[in-house]
Amino acid sequence: MSAEPIIQVENLSKMYRLGLKNEIHDSIAEAAVSWLKTPVKNYRNLKSLNTFGVPVDEDDPGVLWALRDVSFEVAEGEVLGIIGRNGAGKSTLLKVLSRITEPTRGRVIINGRVASLLEVGTGFHPDLTGRENVFMNGSILGMRKGEIAAKFDEIVDFAGLDRFIDTPIKRYSSGMVMRLAFSVAAHLEPEILIIDEVLAVGDAAFQKKCLDKMHKVASGGRTVLFVSHQLNSVSALCGRVMHMDSGRIIKNGDTRQVIDHYLTSAGFGVTTALHDRKDRCGAGHVRFVNSWIEDMQGNRLASAVSGEPVRIALEYQSHAEESFSDVKVYLRLYSMLNKPAGLFSNVYTEERIDISAGENGVLYCTVPRMMLNGGRYFFHLKLEAQGRQLDHIENAGYMEVEAGNVYANGKMPNDQWVYLHDYGWSGEPLHKG
Repeated sequence: MSAEPIIQVENLSKMYRLGLKNEIHDSIAEAAVSWLKTPVKNYRNLKSLNTFGVPVDEDDPGVLWALRDVSFEVAEGEVLGIIGRNGAGKSTLLKVLSRITEPTRGRVIINGRVASLLEVGTGFHPDLTGRENVFMNGSILGMRKGEIAAKFDEIVDFAGLDRFIDTPIKRYSSGMVMRLAFSVAAHLEPEILIIDEVLAVGDAAFQKKCLDKMHKVASGGRTVLFVSHQLNSVSALCGRVMHMDSGRIIKNGDTRQVIDHYLTSAGFGVTTALHDRKDRCGAGHVRFVNSWIEDMQGNRLASAVSGEPVRIALEYQSHAEESFSDVKVYLRLYSMLNKPAGLFSNVYTEERIDISAGENGVLYCTVPRMMLNGGRYFFHLKLEAQGRQLDHIENAGYMEVEAGNVYANGKMPNDQWVYLHDYGWSGEPLHKG
């Protein structure tokens, strides 16, 4: 692996000027006046667009900065995920790296061939057949005809388009175009593979097939840049992640830490104390007011540990003049990637809970061995009695779990695997009678 980064991005900015469009006129006279003014108007527009050597007003309301002072490096063989809300600048960045769009300022140094899978159909000619487009894309990547031909059957088989390969692309569905485009990009072996959110066009089976292929591409030492809103896929594939917002890099580093930061900033974090939460449902006769975790001796903990016992405590207050018998409590855990991670309810253990009128108390859920992997887990809470919903809060809080020595050998699966299990393996020969 080369010590020199395969991609270097330095102080990259991209500006678009707003409001430049053709006008529609309501009368012939208005159109004539506009035509007479056109040379002057065009001159002003061109002058306003020319930013080479001319200082640009950073706060000009007539411009949009899609990228602002973006700098980062990517090592050869690295898989980098890029996440962020819509409009954060992710797709613009990929277009600049793919040499589709020129930057306004800054520079990009790329040491290798780039294959990009951006908007569906990009790089394909609609009047050419699938076969012709495969060879055209290979030629653009600098491959000889013989090299493309050697990969051709593999490309078509992966895309599942053998019946349609000699049909013009314009007759393909968007899903068919995406399948062929991905197959071409993944199999023609560029040094750098850039993929935007186009996988969302495919069905679930093909998405999984693509992710498996990207794992194989990455393990072969090629560099991958992957933009996606599917955080499970980003977590499974990428060794490093960048979070972008408003054209800037907000956080760049460890995959789990950056995804946690992104989800918290996107509103998945819990910033309001439980007793002050207004976004709750239910009659309100009994309300959750606090939560914490503790060890078996009642000492409060900052985090649970995989493989160790823990007790989850839910404090409540009753504002009712009546008592409630056989109360049902539900605690639903979810990972930061919104994977269901556990449902804890006395409905299934058939343990009876009664709450007296005006009573304050604590509900305890004892977990003899925490079998979740390390990470942050959000929980939702619900309380019911006699068929009535008393309290219900989504994203009521979160629990940190530290990766522990579950298997007594220091080894743990990576954090894409939420659940851990008690199990053992053995082997014995089959004896023939």
